[in-house]
Amino acid sequence: MDRTSFLSQSFWEDPKNCVVGGSLGDVPDLGTNGGAVIFKTSGSTGPPKWVVHEKRAILASAKAVNECLGVDQESKWGLALPVDHVGGFAILARVFQAGCRLAEMDEKWDAVKFHQWMEEERVTHVSLVPTQVHDLVAAKLRAPRALRAVVVGGGRLLESLGQAARDLGWPVLASYGMTEAGSQIATQSMADLNIPFRHGNLNILPIWKVQCDTDDRLILSGEALFVGYLFQDDDSLRYEPICWKCFLTNDRAILSGNHLKLIGRMDSLVKLLGVLVDIEAVEQRFLEVGAGRVSAEKFAVIALPDPRKEHVLVAIFEGNVPNEIIEEYQEAAPSLERFDKIISVEKFPRSSLGKLRRGELGEMIGQGRLS
Repeated sequence: MDRTSFLSQSFWEDPKNCVVGGSLGDVPDLGTNGGAVIFKTSGSTGPPKWVVHEKRAILASAKAVNECLGVDQESKWGLALPVDHVGGFAILARVFQAGCRLAEMDEKWDAVKFHQWMEEERVTHVSLVPTQVHDLVAAKLRAPRALRAVVVGGGRLLESLGQAARDLGWPVLASYGMTEAGSQIATQSMADLNIPFRHGNLNILPIWKVQCDTDDRLILSGEALFVGYLFQDDDSLRYEPICWKCFLTNDRAILSGNHLKLIGRMDSLVKLLGVLVDIEAVEQRFLEVGAGRVSAEKFAVIALPDPRKEHVLVAIFEGNVPNEIIEEYQEAAPSLERFDKIISVEKFPRSSLGKLRRGELGEMIGQGRLS
């Protein structure tokens, strides 16, 4: 489908379902109100599935994000993400909702070309992933003059990288979202641009009601929430609507008033000798020891089953292994958080957005396909 069709009133009023980025064949009755937009996703782990959103939910998210970022009819959203993912598609919805302008970067990602495109198009708002911010900082590119906000999603933006981007004038704002939410759940406010960059407390958008269970898992409800999943069963599709109009995520968080602070994922917790260890926290501590000498985009920790310790921690690097930093970390880290094995690989498996496919990486290591 032509992208421009997503900017028309007729698309958003059409009761027909739209599968973004491909075809699903015979979609069963979804019982949606006003038609659905369907995204394929595999999340961070697990098999592929399709997320079903009512069109009005996508527009509710677009309105909330636009209001948070001060988008008006004079603004110009830049599209540098694929539209078959919710992050890119959401930008088209925001342009339609605000009645503002759109600039599309059709070339393959290149930091220098992106910077030139932003200058020429006088883009005011853009969404990026951490890998793209890393490339801009590595190239020492200063922010374009017209730019007002860069929303960073799809992964955690390290504080050192976020501040380095701010120092170059890039108005980066950390955000938290997911396909099931149609885009953002919480983001930093424009006022946060006046203080040093911190990834910590994010402002929950007013369309969301959030709470946490006894394991600190985030429970989400609101008008932009998805309505169900589609699964492939042999040659047919099976639809499972969500129950109770709320969603128990796999993300752990601390809530304080209208603020949210992510503390990890349930699937990042593993047991070593009977003690729970947070893999994401281990990664963060290693990067802190590295103090900018290691790129977060080229490092990951995977837990593999072990008959004696339950799990062992494997540090994986894309490219060269920073032996000196590893020695510093191993000496300073608690015994349970030390690496049992160090692996170098030529290239990490990634999604089209550059997001690390942890499940695939773990399978490759567990099956001995990397060494």
